Amino acid sequence: MDQEYQKLVAIIVDVLGVSESEITPDTTFTDDLGADSLDVAQIIMGIEEEFDVTVDPDVAATVTTVGQALELIKNAVEGA
Repeated sequence: MDQEYQKLVAIIVDVLGVSESEITPDTTFTDDLGADSLDVAQIIMGIEEEFDVTVDPDVAATVTTVGQALELIKNAVEGA
């Protein structure tokens, strides 16, 4: 797995207190991990801090899976 994915998983584990083994790119934040909107907001803030990027709130609102969050990171890092 690449470095961005590993950092993202670490953020999710930290915010939600779930096991790394529960997380795959297809994992959904709400259905699979039980995250609410505040949890997802904390994950987005963690992404912004860890990767030193700003995430557009409208884009962040469309993220439902770990894979989508990873794409968000890759696009933000490339655009930075």
